[in-house]
Amino acid sequence: MPLERWSTYIKKNLFYNHGGFFELPYLSNNPSLMVESVAKLSVSNHQPLEQAIYSDTAFTTGAMRYHKIEEGLWLLGSSLDVKKNIISTALYDKGTASDYYFLSFAVFEYKFPLDDHRKELATLLSTTCTFYKPETAVTTFFYEGTRGRFFNIVFDKAWTEKNLAFDSPFEEKEIKEYLNNEPGFINWIDIVPDAPALSDDLWSKLEIKDEGLENTDALRTQLQQIIAGFFKHAYTDKRIKNHVALHNPDYGNVAAAERLILTNLNAPFIGVENIARAVNLSSTKLKTIFKSVFGFSMLQYHKEKNMLLAMQLLKCSNMQVKNIASLTGYSSSSKFTATFKKRFNLLPTDIRS
Repeated sequence: MPLERWSTYIKKNLFYNHGGFFELPYLSNNPSLMVESVAKLSVSNHQPLEQAIYSDTAFTTGAMRYHKIEEGLWLLGSSLDVKKNIISTALYDKGTASDYYFLSFAVFEYKFPLDDHRKELATLLSTTCTFYKPETAVTTFFYEGTRGRFFNIVFDKAWTEKNLAFDSPFEEKEIKEYLNNEPGFINWIDIVPDAPALSDDLWSKLEIKDEGLENTDALRTQLQQIIAGFFKHAYTDKRIKNHVALHNPDYGNVAAAERLILTNLNAPFIGVENIARAVNLSSTKLKTIFKSVFGFSMLQYHKEKNMLLAMQLLKCSNMQVKNIASLTGYSSSSKFTATFKKRFNLLPTDIRS
């Protein structure tokens, strides 16, 4: 998508309906171009002195803030109140170099129905972390009724070479080989320590309009620690070693498969074959690419999301344990309790007490 054709593209495609999800595109070659492409959207109100872009539409209300920390390192944050299902798509200007890595994390609230009539809702938190390399066509789904923030820590290859430290030559070799191979991304759920507090902290720093050098240095150190922690986790968890390079269209299929799982959490797992048929892939290929992106099989991902949902319901609602078991797809409280104990090393009743 050449930059000179961006205005024409967004006239045709901004909030275009893709099966009930409305497109919100942006250019992702580098953080400066990302800011420029979002600022050019017809719904945007760009305030350069505030380093902020505001919007208020029938689809979403929110703000995007950005800050260049130093050459090759940026922090971008967005706060969104999602009114309609949104599909956010990373596009690329083929005439502009793409040498930036994106490390993203999101903290979103969503309303989960506690009954069939949606009369009683629980407010739950969902946290995700994603790393993607240059020229990766990332598709992100934001669901109607959710609200929250997501952040992009953006750093280029030169900054990475200068600032990324390693504990061993083996770690350095493996990570550098991963960074320099084909486009792609990997995703985790619920791994960012104290994600809500970190989200509040970073957003408050982005709201400061005239940040002093001392604060910028502290923010640089903080972001460097987050990046280092991510790669340490990715190496230890063998996500980099086991990563399979994929073609960009595969990521759309993975996102669609994830959406099917998330919308059926209150039922038993619908099965790999059913999901593969729905996203028009063979079950063998879908299993491979899903595991590469998320680090879980589809069944494991369903179970993990169910356990995180159960934990939130135990903390944020007065539902009885047997009802939480039923709501998260378990046929009996004993099976639910055994799975919960294995995952968290705690009983559901321990959370309440």
